[in-house]
Amino acid sequence: MMMKTLGGLLATFLLVASTAAAPPQGRFVERALSHVQFQQLGAGGFVIYMRHGKTDVTRPDQPDLVFRDCQTQRPLNEEGRQMSVEIGAALRAGRIPISEIYVSPMCRTRESAELVFGNDASFIVLDDLFSSTNQTSEQKKPIIATTRRLLSMPVPPGKNRFILAHAPNLADTMGYFPKAEGTVVVFIPMGDHFEYVGSIRPDMWSRLLR
Repeated sequence: MMMKTLGGLLATFLLVASTAAAPPQGRFVERALSHVQFQQLGAGGFVIYMRHGKTDVTRPDQPDLVFRDCQTQRPLNEEGRQMSVEIGAALRAGRIPISEIYVSPMCRTRESAELVFGNDASFIVLDDLFSSTNQTSEQKKPIIATTRRLLSMPVPPGKNRFILAHAPNLADTMGYFPKAEGTVVVFIPMGDHFEYVGSIRPDMWSRLLR
């Protein structure tokens, strides 16, 4: 029964994707997640990728960045902290089940994860989810490979995988740079690849929860 349900969901989402307007060649077109699609997250079977909360752009990452030294990194600002708290509340209000949580080692992603899920939540921090900004093509390879693997591999029945990382990683993996910090992106894992479903910008949660 579960396989039939997931199969039906997949067919629905792929139909939506196939009937969407075709983007110009080489250009990714963002789609807002619909209310129906948001409700289906409650059944599990998806990968949810969040770009960290809003940051203080006056304090950029330093050339000598150290993962555990937050003074060398661009931090969350107060709006970004509040944004992360609100996203966590929205996930709980929407009864969206989460299994494993994968997080970039950078301070702004780890802090976002703590604010979304609480200090007691268990996170898997992966160095290869580090931001691919300013990395060479060779340095980007493990980041892209890890991102692709986490978006593609199956999730436990009735659960969703959560990834909290960076926009450049998605851009390098699939050509999509979610511009708004705090954007949440939903995918269907297909084993050897993944399908994009839609995105939730920070201002969309109240509408989706109605």
